[in-house]
Amino acid sequence: MDLRPLRDSADFRRLFFGEGISLFGSMVTYVAIPFQIKELTNSFIAVGLVGLLQFVPMVLAGLWGGALADAANKRTVVLSCEASALLCSVVLIVNALAPEPQLWLVYLIAVLFATATALHYPSAEAMTPLLVSHDELPSASALKMTRMTFASIGGPAIGGIVLATWGTPWAYGLDAASYVVSIVFFLRMASTPRGATAERPSLRRIREGLAYARSRRDLLGTYLIDFAAMFLAFPYALFPFVADELNAPWSLGWLYSAGAIGGLLAAITSRWVRRVPHHGRGVVISAACWGAAIGLFGLATNVWLALALLALAGAADTISGIFRTTMWNQTVPDDMRGRMVGIELLSFTAGPQLGQLRGGLMAQVTSLRFAIASGGFAAAGFALLLAVFLPDLWRYDLRTDEHAARQRDSSARRSVGGADDPADPPDS
Repeated sequence: MDLRPLRDSADFRRLFFGEGISLFGSMVTYVAIPFQIKELTNSFIAVGLVGLLQFVPMVLAGLWGGALADAANKRTVVLSCEASALLCSVVLIVNALAPEPQLWLVYLIAVLFATATALHYPSAEAMTPLLVSHDELPSASALKMTRMTFASIGGPAIGGIVLATWGTPWAYGLDAASYVVSIVFFLRMASTPRGATAERPSLRRIREGLAYARSRRDLLGTYLIDFAAMFLAFPYALFPFVADELNAPWSLGWLYSAGAIGGLLAAITSRWVRRVPHHGRGVVISAACWGAAIGLFGLATNVWLALALLALAGAADTISGIFRTTMWNQTVPDDMRGRMVGIELLSFTAGPQLGQLRGGLMAQVTSLRFAIASGGFAAAGFALLLAVFLPDLWRYDLRTDEHAARQRDSSARRSVGGADDPADPPDS
């Protein structure tokens, strides 16, 4: 991997490791909350209700968090959200230690966690282009994808061990400890004052962000292609049935982790992406490969072939994510970036949840294999059609794109004049 962003920017290192530790702890709680609800209720519906309750606040807070990131001190927003999440973890610990833990309180904290995450994410993501040079952004994106994959694999694994060995309070305690450490990293970062033209977050500011996304057909293509890939080809909810269909009950855990393993391998060998200027084509081709791999997975009758196809799909999704993130970071103006991240948050939260619902309903009406295979091939076809109907996405070239050139100049001015514009107002 290209490690220059970590070597060259102390603040990016602090952001990278602070976010990574926080994400690791969050993935432990991601396992612990459903586990505790199952222990309290022994109900599938009660466990599934968590995702439904989190969906709406995640969407609304994501859009508002994007406007907030463009209006306020990003580091202050991140610190406030981390402190709020720490408080939520403490409440979960106290509730878990009570003689009769309250189910309603677990649901409430799950909603608050989702809200804090959605408010936190745009500010954290919008800081990266302020901390590394323009040409290092592809490498920074690859590093962040690697971090996410490690957390997605290690967090649930460690969480499962802690839950089985010491119980729910200790799992929540591990998450709380991760927030304490991450807060220390963020406190050591330099301040990121709001821009001189920043305005308070409002519905008007959110509408401005949506209008900008519509005006940038290359960006619009990245959002649509990501949403379609998740909506049409995200069969994770069907994996227990796939394991039975393959006569390999032992493979269930591997089915869930194969994509992450493929994604990790792609991320740690991603140095080559910085030499590719046609990021839009990278997004289209990677998304088509994701869909095709999921489609073939739906047809596979051999468990090892199925796992290999899921790993290939995970690798394609990671490469697509690197190209998408690089396009956003290298072309979106600083005063608009938070709102674009808020829109991005919609695509990768709504897409998988609605996709799992689509897959389950189609499998019920047709068959398991048809539901998975047809969705995968449809996602691949949609990616290729989008390249035809949104040619700006396919033609995007980092070397000639006017938006990239503008941001390249802005990044160069920051490196010469310092991270903060002397005209910026004080911290807010």
